[in-house]
Amino acid sequence: MDKRAEAQATAVENRNDSDAELPGYTRTASTSTSTEEHVYKLDDSKGRPWIWLHVKSRARDKKTWPLFYERDVIQGTVEVDFDKTDGAKAVSIGVTGGVTAVGQEELNFLNISKDLWDGKLAGKPKGKLSWPFSISLPGETNVADRPKARADPYRLPPTFTERASPAYIDYKLVVTVRRSAFKVNQTLMTSFFYTPLTRAEPPSALRQASYINGHPIIGPDGDPEGWKVLPTVQIAGTLFNTRSVSVECTAAIASPLSFSTGSPIPMFVTCTSSDEQALDLVCAPSAMRFHLYRERLIGSHATREGAAGQSNNTFREVMATAAFWPSQESAPEPGKRTFQGELDVKKGMRPTFTFPRFTLRYVLCMFPFEAPGFVPANPDVPLFTERVMVHTLNAVGIIPRSFAPPGYAGSMEGNYNNVAGYLENGNQRFYHHHGFM
Repeated sequence: MDKRAEAQATAVENRNDSDAELPGYTRTASTSTSTEEHVYKLDDSKGRPWIWLHVKSRARDKKTWPLFYERDVIQGTVEVDFDKTDGAKAVSIGVTGGVTAVGQEELNFLNISKDLWDGKLAGKPKGKLSWPFSISLPGETNVADRPKARADPYRLPPTFTERASPAYIDYKLVVTVRRSAFKVNQTLMTSFFYTPLTRAEPPSALRQASYINGHPIIGPDGDPEGWKVLPTVQIAGTLFNTRSVSVECTAAIASPLSFSTGSPIPMFVTCTSSDEQALDLVCAPSAMRFHLYRERLIGSHATREGAAGQSNNTFREVMATAAFWPSQESAPEPGKRTFQGELDVKKGMRPTFTFPRFTLRYVLCMFPFEAPGFVPANPDVPLFTERVMVHTLNAVGIIPRSFAPPGYAGSMEGNYNNVAGYLENGNQRFYHHHGFM
């Protein structure tokens, strides 16, 4: 058995679902693994609670919003004390989802409602009554990206409530006590976190074997199926303000370009030049600039491929920066330096999604290197941009691992946390963002 076939067999034999905290993706609904019960209440004018909502979720802390995954079944109980209200006609529980961009009306894309009690059928209620409920979350919904357009199916997007964001996505669980015609309906609601379940594509057999056995990752020369080798680029500039230098660089990104949160993006970079001094200075690991950008496309163009450009409704920020170290895969050669690197896709990053009014995606960019004494000719113009997909689940049976030596960890630069906050500055529609692409 040759090396590649042996690695493939090893990967298959050792396949084991690695996502202990997330369920395997399934097309059918599943009851959530309840770890906490959240309790919410609504008081009357005298400060006495009269509506209660009990809901179990995957959240580890009952003080946070409830947490549900794709196709979970939301279960709980609603209680109403009818002695503390009058004119109640019906009680219902519902789930809503909406996307809101600054300066636009909310686009409601999800509305599921279940009747719990109907006064026409049950008669006049007395005292405290309670009803269990169960609501299955769908995996997708039909939405039109503009007025009078055809509604197309889209996967439900994740909750997105970062502070000061130009758009957010919010899910709510709503209890409604419907009252007589001349009285206001009463509602008790809570937002909840929703996470879609998407899997990264499996890496090459050789890289799977490296993850399983802990062996160093094989580069593009030994594992051509596992890498996307980008066209060679030239980094030109001035060294010590005295002479012009040029270095050629070829970067390779682990393929497929599909990665789960909490995993590294492996990379290799080869630099060549007849100028050994330029190689040592310009191509030092600390000089390399590989950034992962997050792009948020807001508004009517959000679902259109290639619509980013210079749009005022496209917002970009650096989420992470790669770290590099000298590769041990081959012996040093005159005029050539080879480096291995990783960029960490942090656990808290939102996955890639496409949705009307709000699309989120990621782009890996390489910029001219920055080294002491070296001034690149065009420091802010990317040498390449490559779209990558970020998912919530690892490929089945794969546990990606980092091979970075101690002290070489990449840096996190973005505020990627899913903060339970809303728009703090509703009038600040446009933010400064990078002007590339």
